[in-house]
Amino acid sequence: MSRKKFIPHTDYKEYPVAEMRRRARSFYEDMKRRRTIREFSDRPVPGEIIKDCIRTAGTAPNGANKQPWHFAVVSDPEVKKEIREAAEEEEREFYERRATDEWLEALAPLGTDADKPFLEEAPYLIAIFSKSYGIKENGEKETHYYVKESVGIATGMLITAIHNAGLASLTHTPSPMGFLNDILDRPENERPFLLLVVGYPKEDVKVPDISKKSLDEISSFI
Repeated sequence: MSRKKFIPHTDYKEYPVAEMRRRARSFYEDMKRRRTIREFSDRPVPGEIIKDCIRTAGTAPNGANKQPWHFAVVSDPEVKKEIREAAEEEEREFYERRATDEWLEALAPLGTDADKPFLEEAPYLIAIFSKSYGIKENGEKETHYYVKESVGIATGMLITAIHNAGLASLTHTPSPMGFLNDILDRPENERPFLLLVVGYPKEDVKVPDISKKSLDEISSFI
């Protein structure tokens, strides 16, 4: 069994406790501004910004460093239209037949329905795929570990990076999402994890009047 050598971790930077407190609070205050939106401007976004956000996602911790993800960035209007048509077909099936009354009641305050114009309006769609296994150079399968957990962490970091850059995003998960493999020509070892819509908010965009749970409701300290 081959083992990789270890190197000194020279990139770690320690801060005084006062600075740690300031940074932690400042980051929270900034992230508290992040909202999911459903109305996007068609204003262009420089591609390098999206690339750097994806680079950030690629630094995420993951099982055995297999990095089991692929980010397919879509800006072509025709491809976005094709994705919208396929997604709306699945969404109509969901809202009209598959969703339970309880589920629809939970979604009602958010104002969602089967119509997804943002899939064409936003300058970028990022289709995030999880790699259930890898393919070695000799064609053999390579086992991947903690795939969903790894891709979930990377996706969270991508959403955070997009907000940090000054853009907005929307997580979209039509079910099933196999059409993304067909439209984007992704291999069978990749499964659609999430479709992320990215761009500037439309002017005067509105968001649901909702709140997040308090610290006491989401955590315990023992």
